[in-house]
Amino acid sequence: MEKNNQFEHFKFIANTGQKPLRVDKFLLNFIEFATRNKIQKAIKSENVKVNNLIVKANYKVKSGDVVTIVYNYPKTEFELIPQNIQINIVYEDEDIIIVNKDPGMVVHPGFGNYDGTLVNALIYYFNNLPTLEKSDRPGLVHRIDKNTSGLLVVAKNELSLSYLSKLFFDRNIKRNYLALVWGDLENNEGRIEGHIGRHKKNRKVMDVYIDGSNGKHAVTNYKVLERFGYTTLIQCKLETGRTHQIRAHFKSIGHPLFNDQDYGGSSILKGTTFTKYKQFVNNAFKVCPRQALHADSLGFLHPRSGKEIFFKIDLPNDMQTLINKWRKYSQHINF
Repeated sequence: MEKNNQFEHFKFIANTGQKPLRVDKFLLNFIEFATRNKIQKAIKSENVKVNNLIVKANYKVKSGDVVTIVYNYPKTEFELIPQNIQINIVYEDEDIIIVNKDPGMVVHPGFGNYDGTLVNALIYYFNNLPTLEKSDRPGLVHRIDKNTSGLLVVAKNELSLSYLSKLFFDRNIKRNYLALVWGDLENNEGRIEGHIGRHKKNRKVMDVYIDGSNGKHAVTNYKVLERFGYTTLIQCKLETGRTHQIRAHFKSIGHPLFNDQDYGGSSILKGTTFTKYKQFVNNAFKVCPRQALHADSLGFLHPRSGKEIFFKIDLPNDMQTLINKWRKYSQHINF
């Protein structure tokens, strides 16, 4: 605990060789889901310190500086507010629910997102969900990224929470994703294996460490479903569940997800220099203004009955429209 009864929520030490960089830009590179507006609001509220001193947004972080964000409440003890937010429930029984999360919804509270999340909607819907010890994520045993759509399982009681947590830990959950990636993959099927850990310079994203020098073991299996010349529709099966796993793995092999702003997929990476092609791709970006990734199926043994259950959900409108556009465009490409 710091002076004035403030609690440390984030702490970053600038790497050796860090070039002078405004503290707001520095933090934007480190905190997942953060926006410039939210960071500047924290700075104006005097919640950002460098070397234990309050700073303004124009302070330039240098090598060795210790940057902290502090608040008047412990990190895991801020109030979770029930909110009447519509969620798409695919299945529900006395133990679990299966939610089809819309793209753009944050799953659980974090920096600058203390409300409006799936958790806020869930605690309104259920009133009393179990929570893992020292957790701000009632009922949750896994998550998907803000701009990824698709299926999540939520525990409604302690029995299912404990059971599902172990299933995920033991990797006994079947999870499939659909993704549109840049480029024409060489093989119809493949396996990407490489440790995933935080990027050493940009802490908001993950990096792949093939030599295992950093991060945790991660394996993504994929199968080509349809080829569009400059992009490829694939199905991914996860053996592990690391943060940004699919996004980081496909960037590492030179095929980032279409319109993935954090992993280099939001620029025109493949195709021609013709103006009409550029217009087509820019229109495609507008149709699906997020990474083209959808958690389309989820299967596991039910916590009470022990029977295998499996759920599959259609693509959301934005991804379906995007794929239809590429399918139509590819008919005019000579492979």
